[in-house]
Amino acid sequence: MTSLIWLTAQEAAKNRGKVLSLYRQLLRSLNSPKLQLSYASRLAKKAEVKTIFLFGSEEISKHNVADLIRTGEYALSQLKQGKIPNNTTQY
Repeated sequence: MTSLIWLTAQEAAKNRGKVLSLYRQLLRSLNSPKLQLSYASRLAKKAEVKTIFLFGSEEISKHNVADLIRTGEYALSQLKQGKIPNNTTQY
């Protein structure tokens, strides 16, 4: 049986600002003219980000929240370079 380390209310509150900031930055970055995306593609990517963060907001494992933050930071760095992040996480 694997054990997970659960978030306390204080830790969840600490991560909330970081997660919300990443969420907003990702949505804004998808509007960048550097990205060669059609309007429909932009909307689809935004829906994908919203879904990921919606499920991530229900997460209570420290490790999974940390993974969500790292993945969000990676995706944001790729978007700022004008690249669409791929589905595999590379840190």
